[in-house]
Amino acid sequence: SYYMIHRGGNLSFEHVPVDGSSKMPDDLMESVEPYRYEGAVDFQTAYLAGYLADKYDVNAEQSIDRANDRVKRSTELAFAATVAGYSTVQAESTHVQYSGGKAKYALYPVWILNTTWNGSKYTFAMNGQTGKFVGDLPVDKSAAAKWTLLLTAIYGVATYAAVWLLHLAGLF
Repeated sequence: SYYMIHRGGNLSFEHVPVDGSSKMPDDLMESVEPYRYEGAVDFQTAYLAGYLADKYDVNAEQSIDRANDRVKRSTELAFAATVAGYSTVQAESTHVQYSGGKAKYALYPVWILNTTWNGSKYTFAMNGQTGKFVGDLPVDKSAAAKWTLLLTAIYGVATYAAVWLLHLAGLF
């Protein structure tokens, strides 16, 4: 059976951060969210004394488009989450209207670590408020394979020993 389900409503969003640097991957910057906005103060260049900081290179127009995309995705997910009891749900169409949005520049405390390992570059980011740390860790494939084989062997021997003891006890 197929059912037509309609959803409608209003959601409001505040402080939708958008990465203002074209050099940083958006998904990396979004993954260190959320930020705390209470206690925010106007920017002063003295805050950056002794630190390396890049100036934004994404203009307000591009930032608003990106913020609207994030709002649209979040709205669609929020409304999809209200549908329960069906094995699959497929959205045929969505329509999101925006009002009152405006761009405000802000500087969030994000620490960036770039490193190179075995010829590959790795970038990590940390939210300076929450300590949330994200990035793709380099993996030594041979060490991972050795550990996988070792743990599999230990688990196999332990399982065999347990079954053998249960068999001796007449329980299996």
